[in-house]
Amino acid sequence: MSENPVALELDDAGLAGGLPRPAHQLDGIQDVPFRPVQFRDNDLPTALERAAQWLRETQTWLGEPVDVIAIHLDYNEASEAAYYELKLLCNEEDLAGAPSRCGSGPPPTPDPPTTGRRPGPRGDDRQ
Repeated sequence: MSENPVALELDDAGLAGGLPRPAHQLDGIQDVPFRPVQFRDNDLPTALERAAQWLRETQTWLGEPVDVIAIHLDYNEASEAAYYELKLLCNEEDLAGAPSRCGSGPPPTPDPPTTGRRPGPRGDDRQ
């Protein structure tokens, strides 16, 4: 147990009051332990762009990358208005506003991308 508990201000759904909500009327945060954040559109690139924008806003608000457990994509063509449904399965604690570091400094620097090649015996890419 932490000696310095973090006080969280949650709404009735258990989400932080300041948590950015998806802006479009067809998008929303669902109510399960790992919460799917849903983005629905008849155009897949548009749904992906809205999901990316929400992730950027939420990462900035949280102060660290959002813990996305899974991404689910479904296409519904049964109705007259076919649509894509993109769901990001997110850690509930992140959506409640509880970063793992509790604001103790800047977000960590991401690892540089790898080239897929292993270093040679001299530490460079030559074999």
